[in-house]
Amino acid sequence: MLRSILIYLSQAAWARRLVMRLPPARRTAFRFVAGEQLEDALKVVAELNEGGMLVTLDLLGEHTEDAAATEQSAQNICAALEGIAANQLRSGISLKLTQIGLQLDEGLCAGNLETILKTARQHGIFVRVDTEDSPWLEATLGLVRGMQDKGYENVGAVIQSYLYRSDGDVAALAEEGITIRLVKGAYKEPPEIAYPKKADVDAAFDRQTEILLKASKQHPIRQKGDWPPLAAIATHDEARVRFAEQCAEELGLDKQLVEFQMLYGIRRELQRDLAARGYPVRVYVPFGTQWYPYFMRRLAERPANLWFFVSNLVRR
Repeated sequence: MLRSILIYLSQAAWARRLVMRLPPARRTAFRFVAGEQLEDALKVVAELNEGGMLVTLDLLGEHTEDAAATEQSAQNICAALEGIAANQLRSGISLKLTQIGLQLDEGLCAGNLETILKTARQHGIFVRVDTEDSPWLEATLGLVRGMQDKGYENVGAVIQSYLYRSDGDVAALAEEGITIRLVKGAYKEPPEIAYPKKADVDAAFDRQTEILLKASKQHPIRQKGDWPPLAAIATHDEARVRFAEQCAEELGLDKQLVEFQMLYGIRRELQRDLAARGYPVRVYVPFGTQWYPYFMRRLAERPANLWFFVSNLVRR
């Protein structure tokens, strides 16, 4: 119930206006967000790299409402790519397609995405296309496949395990050689298309992890530089991490073919532990002024995050 309320609030304009004016909200949000400016984010990336972590940098934003704004978003993402290259950082980029025009016009979005992929390819940088809520899934996977068909090998997809269809999506994309970031899912979806119970989501995540790791064994992708392998397991759940480790060991997979991904500001000790054991670990580092929806979804995921926020409000 609480999770549903917070996810609703993440999409409510009135709640955005209210929360973003609260200094405690900004302080709490910046536990999980690397700042509002690119320069702030690049400093965080450099610090994580020094600690042995790979990064995917994400300029926050979604559901952009006019064509000029989508093009500006694409230019800003390209500026982040240039910043990564200029500072010789070990980082890719993540983006949401509604930020660059998907809800306005798929052709506009495709043009902006190709501009970004061209810039990224010039610098040898990988681009991860995030999956949003279910109305955008089919178009998102179609655009990722379309860019792969155009020769952009530097693009990958995200699959949310709580959707009933995700077993099939993982198997199909892996067979096509498209790298997958596997997540549990952070949106409110109806029970007709998504598992409503945590135990079922966990079971689906493990099942899809096994599908992905078996595909990695059968069709290992030759990585370029710091690009992720076929399997990117994105979770803070230690039980899911241990399942992935055990499955990889039973398959005899090289640890470099199993990348673990986690969010900036969450489970840092687990990140360090996995890196010390020889696995590549990539930290998802968001930044930008449009931090509110991301922040609210983080509160929905972990009660401890919500308690920290509320206790700051009370103290203030």
